Amino acid sequence: MSTALPIRPVLHSEWIKIRSLRGSLAALIAVPAATVGIQALAAAAIGQSERGALGEDPLFASYYGILWGQIAAMAFGTTTLAAEFHNGALRTSLAAVPGRTRFYLSKMTVIGGLALAVGLVTGFLTFVAGQAFMGPYALHLGDPGSYRAVVGSGLYLALIALLAAGLTALLRSGALVLSLLIPLLLMVSFIVGAATGGVAEFLPDRAGQLVMHGAPGDHLGPWSGLGVLALWAGAALAGGWLAVRRRAA
Repeated sequence: MSTALPIRPVLHSEWIKIRSLRGSLAALIAVPAATVGIQALAAAAIGQSERGALGEDPLFASYYGILWGQIAAMAFGTTTLAAEFHNGALRTSLAAVPGRTRFYLSKMTVIGGLALAVGLVTGFLTFVAGQAFMGPYALHLGDPGSYRAVVGSGLYLALIALLAAGLTALLRSGALVLSLLIPLLLMVSFIVGAATGGVAEFLPDRAGQLVMHGAPGDHLGPWSGLGVLALWAGAALAGGWLAVRRRAA
């Protein structure tokens, strides 16, 4: 007879952990707060000054705030994993759930599920709140690409959270992961993009954000770009899984 725990209690225990970690819960709440808030403030401040004030692509301009919301998504992924590597928490977790793969997949399922749910709500609210201040330059739900951008932005935030979580499992340091990812997503991709052109499309943020663009990139379309981000996240998750399986707790 198998002694493995049913999956539902394991998932529930991971949700309890996240709910009890103030840093993780605060980061999750910050995803919509930062994204929607900054989008609304930017639109209210300059959205009606001239066409294209928030960017040449009006659809992607509807998600200006996601540049900051993604930092909160990264913080959610990193803090949730990093908590396992402090004060012997991982040993306790593995004593309760002896199967390392089951433990890891359960944790990532909860992180991804919560990030996706919050991300989808964030995507919808960001679009609606931002366009409310755009006056004659406003887009509307039903305009070309709008529903894709709403759903894609939620998927983007979930994949960013999983990318950060996988890297944290691999490196065992949330601070190190954030110190690598934040400059990569906020500065390096723009510098590389200016220097190399289309090659930057294959970086995780540039590729994933194409789903929120009105026009395809030079090499990738909206969904293929999101697929490239999914490959980055999958590689990080695979590396994290190997690290959790092979390293001592």
